[in-house]
Amino acid sequence: MHPHYASHLQEEHPKPPSLCPSSPSSSSSPPPSRSSGISLAIQTVTSELQSQRGIALPLMAMNLTWFAKQTMTTAFLGRLGDLELAAGSLGFTFANVTGFSVLTGLCGAMEPICGQAFGAQNYRLLHKTLLMATILLLVASIPISLLWLNVDKILIHFGQQREIATLAKRYIIFLLPDLVITSFLSPLKAYLSAQGVTLPILFSTAIALGLHIPLNIFLSRKKGIDGVAMAVWLTEMSVVIMLFLYVFVDEKRKSRVEKATIGGWWDQKASDWVRLLRLSAPCCLTTCLEWWCYEIIVLLTGRLPDARRMVAVIAVVMNFDYLLYSIMLSLAICASTRVSNELGGGNSKSARISAFVSISCAALVGLFGSLAMVMARHSWGHFFTHDAKIVQGVSKTMLIMALLEVVNFPLVVCGGIVRGTARPWFGIYTNLGGFYLIALPVAGILGFKLKMGLRGLLMGLFVGALASVIVLILLVVALDWDAEAKKAKNLADSETMVSEPSDDVTI
Repeated sequence: MHPHYASHLQEEHPKPPSLCPSSPSSSSSPPPSRSSGISLAIQTVTSELQSQRGIALPLMAMNLTWFAKQTMTTAFLGRLGDLELAAGSLGFTFANVTGFSVLTGLCGAMEPICGQAFGAQNYRLLHKTLLMATILLLVASIPISLLWLNVDKILIHFGQQREIATLAKRYIIFLLPDLVITSFLSPLKAYLSAQGVTLPILFSTAIALGLHIPLNIFLSRKKGIDGVAMAVWLTEMSVVIMLFLYVFVDEKRKSRVEKATIGGWWDQKASDWVRLLRLSAPCCLTTCLEWWCYEIIVLLTGRLPDARRMVAVIAVVMNFDYLLYSIMLSLAICASTRVSNELGGGNSKSARISAFVSISCAALVGLFGSLAMVMARHSWGHFFTHDAKIVQGVSKTMLIMALLEVVNFPLVVCGGIVRGTARPWFGIYTNLGGFYLIALPVAGILGFKLKMGLRGLLMGLFVGALASVIVLILLVVALDWDAEAKKAKNLADSETMVSEPSDDVTI
């Protein structure tokens, strides 16, 4: 399935190939030698790497392009001035905490549902899940937008400077349309990624990035910080239009779109919504717990001495983290897709191999990402500001952040694996314990009590992330993959594919 994207456009019922070697057809076959067993294992891992490469590389290119947009946005804010950089960064942090993290988390339910449905060739479930997820995100955007309208009062209540909070509100008000656009964009991307169709997302994102630069140049000159916010959602709207047209044309062309299948877009029942919500809630909470912890660190930075400069430093450093996160996210989506596809097809051994290959790749790529951050620490700050003190602070902070990235890569990928098994409750427990019972208390002690400042806050994050990844890896190792495959295939085949929280977790 994965190395050959064109097959998705041509085959009537594409199905992910199992990586499990076929069993001998006769009991009289001689047992394999030790050398042939090793050779077979290497061949299996190599085949899995090729399958993951076919999904991960286009996703990496797409996500790097996507997060480069945010880096450009921050750069344009920095050119407007330190106040605009701090206010825009704080506003976007608030938007992430209260809005985009929630919408992304709710949409996370599509990964196991669509992934396992595609593995079981249940296209009716794929279609109606896309529609239901879009409606769910649009409804969730209503209370989020009401909260955004009071962002200045909230930020001031939590100790932020009035000057920064007032300007942050202006930025967020002009960012409001992005809630509606994200409600369409996230489900479209999840729908295609779950099927291993990533090239259309890559091309549309690359085209949009080309539009983002002239939009920022024009709008930032005409409207200042308001124009920078407008450029964000205008760019994303162009991606929505391109992906919608692709899905519409592609579904019309595919022979699998018949009357019975088309009806699957609209035959949602109350039970379908209940099942979706039961899976969306833990997916949302898992995502939010992780995102919120990082954004809380940014908010705490605003209470350090010399708040404006420290917020600017963490904003610049986090933009490099966004670029690395684009790679983490690609590996996580790839892991979730491979695991869910194989489980939906009933291939437990292939799913297990996919999981451990994903973790191994994440650890290796994490080392390279950390090294890249160390090498870029002296030059990165110059892209955003000419303030020598901010540039110096960025250089020092990126050394600590590089250590955190080594842990972040396997942590994010493990989250993708547990989503692929439709057990997001694992992520909730580990994130709650690692980030909120360990990371934030340690960060508070190091940052404020021991007066280590921003370095102490990030060291607290490192301790919590390390604890979380250890627990998640142990959970993945302990999973009963045969039971997971049987459950996933039965549920996908019966169109009730959802993981309901229960106490009978098989590990």
